[in-house]
Amino acid sequence: MAQLLLDTCTVIFLATGAAMRDASKDAIKDQVDSGGTAYVSPFSAWEIGMLSSRGRLTFSQRPETWFENFMGQQGVELAPMPPSVLIGSSFLPGSPPKDPWDRIIAATAREFGYLLVTRDRALLDYAATGHINAIAC
Repeated sequence: MAQLLLDTCTVIFLATGAAMRDASKDAIKDQVDSGGTAYVSPFSAWEIGMLSSRGRLTFSQRPETWFENFMGQQGVELAPMPPSVLIGSSFLPGSPPKDPWDRIIAATAREFGYLLVTRDRALLDYAATGHINAIAC
């Protein structure tokens, strides 16, 4: 089974209990139950902070604490963010998403061979072209 990369939307859905597709829930459960790791991009911390600062996400605690609590779950770790990922996001093949954060997520998935779990239409469309592997959540 491929290692998973959870997009920011997936992190939020998991943490809040929002509805997700069975296939993505099963993939995450199987990964963690088998002792594997579900990775989260460090950029997800930034995105969660931005969503909170703009009032699009509200927390009963500081966003940093919320993110740390999510990351403290068994089987969840930060994905590596070497310069090769950041530079690689500028040279993605095909017609990658225009959003720089989506490009970084796509480059992370490519660099490490992760299966991306996302609901982001631009990333799912990019996956449909074969440049990354993704599953809709």
